[in-house]
Amino acid sequence: MENSKNQTRNDFLLLIGFAAVVLAGPIILEPIGGNYPDLLQKLCIYGIFAIGFNILFGLTGYLSFGHAAFIGVGSYMTLWSFKLLTMNVLPAIAFSIVLAAIFAYCIGYVSLRRSGIYFSILTLAFAQMCYALAYSVLTPITNGETGLQTRAIRSDASTSLLDGDIRVIDQALGVQEFGVPTTHFFGIPMSGYTGFYFCAVLLIICFFLAQLITRSNFGMMLKAIKSNQNRLNYTGVYARPYLITAFVISGMYAGLAGSLLAVTDPIAGAERMQWTASGEVVLMTILGGVGTLVGPVLGAGLNKYAEQKVSSWNEGILHNIFSFLPDSIEDGVVGFTSLFVGEGWHMTLGLMFMVIVIFLPGGLMEGFRRILAIFRKPKDNQSAQSNTVSNSKPDEPSVAQPAE
Repeated sequence: MENSKNQTRNDFLLLIGFAAVVLAGPIILEPIGGNYPDLLQKLCIYGIFAIGFNILFGLTGYLSFGHAAFIGVGSYMTLWSFKLLTMNVLPAIAFSIVLAAIFAYCIGYVSLRRSGIYFSILTLAFAQMCYALAYSVLTPITNGETGLQTRAIRSDASTSLLDGDIRVIDQALGVQEFGVPTTHFFGIPMSGYTGFYFCAVLLIICFFLAQLITRSNFGMMLKAIKSNQNRLNYTGVYARPYLITAFVISGMYAGLAGSLLAVTDPIAGAERMQWTASGEVVLMTILGGVGTLVGPVLGAGLNKYAEQKVSSWNEGILHNIFSFLPDSIEDGVVGFTSLFVGEGWHMTLGLMFMVIVIFLPGGLMEGFRRILAIFRKPKDNQSAQSNTVSNSKPDEPSVAQPAE
């Protein structure tokens, strides 16, 4: 009972600390130039994506390379909600999560008949099929290479829905549009810092739900599957329903992330369904720490910050950084480091990934645990010494009783 209370208290403190850090993101990231809304929004969105992926990969050990399909499904569903119903984001997000859950169930039902590398290949195949269909057969829905985006309400019924929207709910409510239609949450615009705080609140909610799943009996069953699925089967427990449920939940998280990408930037393209997007979330989760709650969010933040900042560096910035060096040495250093910035920022990400995997197999969270262990050791040594001193006190001499 005492352990349960301590665990509940620790989870509550973790949630409060996580929420405080996320909401204070603009202040925390200001010294390193990461406090502009577009980056903050992406940190929250891909944090949601990574948390959902970790529910499947971190708890069950099943590695999926097809989660980009659910990102694309969520984005396309959101855009069609904007075009057909309303620019309010609430219906769009709800429909995207539901549709992503349906897609995840269909893909998971087939893919989870296999495990290991075969499961990974099946999910990759499904994602690539969705990507190819978006560019070919489903062009009337996805608009192919051009992508899907919101338009002004059409004045002529003969105009294609790809070139003009109808937004029946907005028209029924008499909503007036001026210029380019913008997304909103009951009048609150979803751009700038308001869009970030909307995404931040959803990130905190998703983190809380992941906490509940991890600590629940369902989460313990998923961990048992990862530990030894064969032994679990021998006990009479059929693991497949639990795996499908975890896959669907993970797909719903990805659908929500795809929806938020379209909410903050009302355009959807098939490039979001490419296999590289699926590999990206794997890197995020491993960088942060597989199976941890905070780790995937840290990995997503590190990845997106590197993408936004390191990719924007050029030789002029590098010359300013290394200006303290002699000219001959400065030119050589800038020439070498320029290979790892700008268009070559993936080289930096790859090196960073290699270093973390080699020296911190548990990701950034393992590094934090090692640092905490260093500070805890002196306290543990002091307490151990005090216990030794107290236990080594000589026993008091016994007084002999006089004989009767």
